[in-house]
Amino acid sequence: MPSLIDAVHQSLDRRLATHCDHPIALALSGGGDSVALAHIAKGWAQTHGRRLLCLTVDHGLNPASLAWTAACGDLAAQLGADFQALTWTGPKPVTGIPAAARAARHALLADAARSAGASVILMGHTASDLSESAVMRLEGSSTPDAREWSPSPIWPQGRGLFLLRPMLGLGRSELRAWLSQEGINWIDDPANDDLRFARSRARRLPQPTGPAVQALPTLIPRDLALTVEEDFGLRMPRQALLSVEPSAAAALVGIACVCAGGGDRLPDRQRLVRLTEALRSQRPVTMTLSGSQVLADQDTIRWVRPAGDIRRSRSEDLHLVPGEVGVWDGRYEVRAQTRTSVSALADHRADLSKAARAELAQIPARARGALPFFAGETELSAPPGTDVASLVLRRFQAAVGLIQQEPAAD
Repeated sequence: MPSLIDAVHQSLDRRLATHCDHPIALALSGGGDSVALAHIAKGWAQTHGRRLLCLTVDHGLNPASLAWTAACGDLAAQLGADFQALTWTGPKPVTGIPAAARAARHALLADAARSAGASVILMGHTASDLSESAVMRLEGSSTPDAREWSPSPIWPQGRGLFLLRPMLGLGRSELRAWLSQEGINWIDDPANDDLRFARSRARRLPQPTGPAVQALPTLIPRDLALTVEEDFGLRMPRQALLSVEPSAAAALVGIACVCAGGGDRLPDRQRLVRLTEALRSQRPVTMTLSGSQVLADQDTIRWVRPAGDIRRSRSEDLHLVPGEVGVWDGRYEVRAQTRTSVSALADHRADLSKAARAELAQIPARARGALPFFAGETELSAPPGTDVASLVLRRFQAAVGLIQQEPAAD
């Protein structure tokens, strides 16, 4: 049976590249789980020629948070790791603090990791977190399980970033026993015992065991996912959706809606089931869901972004200064070398040249108005020196599990 350290290293071996110039980010709270992960990951990083970057988020919710951040910085220095302290600023909500803090934490971690050139963030979740999630679901929560490998849940800050949780096979008590044996200290956050929060209450209840502990996600067959291509949105052969179980078909359809629509929320479950049933029939389909218009004829399913939905969702124009990188409408990443403004093409067709209008006629009609338009241009392309890249297909591939290892460095 592998040791505790070996078990974590095996996960890192499966997912991470070796001798890469880009750092590995690690979310370090100072609690026992993340402290154990920092010590174990540092050994792996040294062996494989990787730099470790510890990122600590100060939520500002406890008077001791500044001291906790300082302790995390001391630990990073002790390990020879890089360190960055991040702060959740601004007003805090009166209710829903755990969810708001989680979203803020993921956004801060994503921004910091990207700025440092990291594409993977290590997280210290354990088997105990899976057990607590199971208890919470028994109490009526929709809390999903943490997965070993998953895309960052925040969009667009998390684009191209993955979370790796290499300790899901280890229990919290097991890790703390190891820390005590090694003489390593950690911080106990009193919020973990605050019974106002569902997870804190779950820790007090008997933990389920056996196969029911982990709620397995719906698996989308790789062959099905590979049939999806980018075409001013997404498209796939309609027949392919009939070859899988309805649950897998619905999962793929929902993810495609979110990715093509540029948003960050999965569709309403009932509407998604109705859409999937329609797509698995023989009749034509036109339906808008999660900011994406889904169109199906006899042969092909398309997901496109309707220009009208850009207006309804109040997606803002993007304004960049030279050297700045931004995301427009959740779908296009723009790297500007000159002052650049991006908006929807729908309101600027008259600005196009005759050749550009002829080129536009070759694009699926429903997708045309939601293409990016660069202010001052008469062509469909970006200004010279400005790079624009669609995020839609890459995001879809990450969400359906086609990307299972750290992406190669550019």
